[in-house]
Amino acid sequence: MSEVELYKDVKNSLGEGITWSSIDQSLLWVDIKPKSVLFKINLDNEKLETFDLPEFVTATSIISKNEIALVSNSGVNKFNFQSKKYERIINVEDNISSNRSNDGASDAKGRLWFGTMQNNINNDGSGKPLNTKSGTLYCLSENKLNIVETNLGIPNTFVWSPDNTKFYFTDTIEGSLLEYNFNLNEGSLSDKKNFFDFERGAPDGSTIDSDGFIWNCRWGGSCVVKIDPKGRVDQIYQLPVENVTNCVFGGNDLKTLFITTANNLGKNKYDGSLFALNVNTPGIEDNKFKI
Repeated sequence: MSEVELYKDVKNSLGEGITWSSIDQSLLWVDIKPKSVLFKINLDNEKLETFDLPEFVTATSIISKNEIALVSNSGVNKFNFQSKKYERIINVEDNISSNRSNDGASDAKGRLWFGTMQNNINNDGSGKPLNTKSGTLYCLSENKLNIVETNLGIPNTFVWSPDNTKFYFTDTIEGSLLEYNFNLNEGSLSDKKNFFDFERGAPDGSTIDSDGFIWNCRWGGSCVVKIDPKGRVDQIYQLPVENVTNCVFGGNDLKTLFITTANNLGKNKYDGSLFALNVNTPGIEDNKFKI
């Protein structure tokens, strides 16, 4: 697969929150809707499992073999695959009914970073317009929730450089990928600056490879763009759908990029499918969340 190919025709409404667990060779992601669905594929046997969730879940982070953290519209939660128990860890903005969660990931110390935004999805799954920047960037560490940044539109891309000195983030509404200096020990950000701008679509989720190249999904842009560590386009990978949402490296050698997508009113045959791309440079496995 030197080009992007269809991996699973799962017909997601809005595939997001994709992550990889080397513990049991599983790929996991969510289909975002008022009551979301968690997908899990074991790459050893291609077994696909789905788990119905009780609320709107948008981001994930592996905790252990049997547990995963799920960021929802009202908090951070823990889901156990054996018991099927869905348990709240901490409430987040449960007094702001007009907001929902969005993207997120854990850093190398196990802190969970995630963002919120104005809810742009109706109860029937249809979209509604955004008219305010009510989002916040949070960091959850040792059961303490810290506010990092406010006045966000659509927080996306939670990526750290291989040496953990840089953090990459975007507000999709603003359109630029941002770079911060990152202090791993303190879990703090500084020296925010524009890192990358691109004319095709808007920046959505991203991942990073072991050489420090960022792979950014483009909502409305029908592609994943590979960006070098200096913020320059290295390569563009075309997809047969318009709304490309998130990606992660997986497989034994971390040399397969798995890509989630969203439906677009049925304009493309494989809207909402899971895609895959074989690459030469291995990715970096997502960090685990430490409760």
